[in-house]
Amino acid sequence: MIKITTDSTCDLPAALLERYGISVIPLGIVKGDRLYRDGVDIHTGDIAAHVSAGGDITTTNAVNIADYELLFREQMERYDAVIHINIGSGFSCCHQNARLAAESVPGISVVSSENLSVGHGMVVLAAAQAAEEGKSVSEILTLLEGLAERVEMSFVLDRLDYMKKGGRCSAVTALGANLLKLHPCIEVVGGRMAVTKKFRGSMEKVVLDYVRERLEGRTDLDTSRVILVDTCPDDRLAAIAREALRQDGRFGEIIEAKAGCTIFSHCGPDTLGLLVVRK
Repeated sequence: MIKITTDSTCDLPAALLERYGISVIPLGIVKGDRLYRDGVDIHTGDIAAHVSAGGDITTTNAVNIADYELLFREQMERYDAVIHINIGSGFSCCHQNARLAAESVPGISVVSSENLSVGHGMVVLAAAQAAEEGKSVSEILTLLEGLAERVEMSFVLDRLDYMKKGGRCSAVTALGANLLKLHPCIEVVGGRMAVTKKFRGSMEKVVLDYVRERLEGRTDLDTSRVILVDTCPDDRLAAIAREALRQDGRFGEIIEAKAGCTIFSHCGPDTLGLLVVRK
């Protein structure tokens, strides 16, 4: 049997992780002077409360080599092989650490998803389904190599103060965007994050425009599945995106997910993302 393991940055819903027996190792989240485990002893609401109270933005820590090695050894006691799928190598040194750990544990294959959040999660889900279908390690690795380059992950942000606090945009840029009611669209391009467009208006309008633009006129999409992800404390923005996807009518399955602490630390609340896959 083949076991699929991954990082907490995959942002897949707990029900899917349980359904496919996917094991998740948490990244570290630094809040104040304490290190927490993403999704275990810290959650996005904790970060939001900390920042709202004037605290510094939380930062993330990659999983270390020793923890990966421990995970791999534990799983190899019960499985014939393990495929571990990391957050993209361009976003974290998790992939490098996992590869180093795998050198000490026979039977481990380590894959960079070249993506983050549910873009990463889509690759994990495909691997888990292939393993359940009885595909071999080499067949699964070939499948993932072809899939990773077809995954399109993007987000629209409500606010830039988290990025400003984290040093990813200047105070002037953040102020200008707020005054003009601009909301950047961040897309994963070539394994890196890039601002590809700026939407204007309320977030309700932005979300509708964003989803429609991502789908309009697209004849190259795999319509079997789409994933909607957000960092919102309520259902307000997700409901708008969900209805836009329903009206589009092409997707066989709409999966909804909440982003974890890693994405939240960079983007803050009321961020919404869409994951589609090209044919």
